[in-house]
Amino acid sequence: MRYPFLAGAAVVVMTAALAACGSSSSDGGKEQAAVAGPAASSGPGAGPGSPAPAGPKASPTSEPPKIPSDELTPVTGTFSKKQKEYLVDRVPKGMDPAAVLQTGQETCDRLTYLVKVDRDTAVGAIVTGEIADAKPAVEHLCVQHKDLVERASVGYADGTYEGKQLRAGRYRDVTPTRTCSWQITGANGKDLASGSSDDGKRTAITIPQAARAFTSTGCYAWLPEGDNE
Repeated sequence: MRYPFLAGAAVVVMTAALAACGSSSSDGGKEQAAVAGPAASSGPGAGPGSPAPAGPKASPTSEPPKIPSDELTPVTGTFSKKQKEYLVDRVPKGMDPAAVLQTGQETCDRLTYLVKVDRDTAVGAIVTGEIADAKPAVEHLCVQHKDLVERASVGYADGTYEGKQLRAGRYRDVTPTRTCSWQITGANGKDLASGSSDDGKRTAITIPQAARAFTSTGCYAWLPEGDNE
């Protein structure tokens, strides 16, 4: 670590700022832009004395402006080249870059821990989005986990997939619940294969070339086996 500035107040800044930019579990809760002044009345009673509109209203999901890359500097110390590359276009103005960097490093720490426990669980956490923004963190901060991201890119989380979303091959579920169920259908909704698990044991399935839809519930994630990884 090349910057001794993440303790104390920096952690407080990180917690508040991450809530604003939506860094946790998947990409929601983005900041709304403020609109100055009252909007003009557009009803039948509007007249010359009606207040003028304050301008176009920003989209509730609009991204806050980011700190330019040449201004990405910590309060003390320096960022490494890889750390700065990770931060480019990721730090909202008014936010401590160290807080965003800390989030990326925590993502790497979680992957490192899960790999030691169970590699498939680590990949499944990326597939489902339980570990959010894993790809940029791995690309710049923990490249040793590159294979996890690559394998996750061809996995399936619970849900329904159709047409071009499907990849024929052999798959195995990850940490299924006792209510895990799945179905593969072909043309005209024909049932090609289906099943369920009431004991929580892992199951292997084959998605054939003829599949048109695949639905999974309560199975958490499916990862490719063998040659289709």
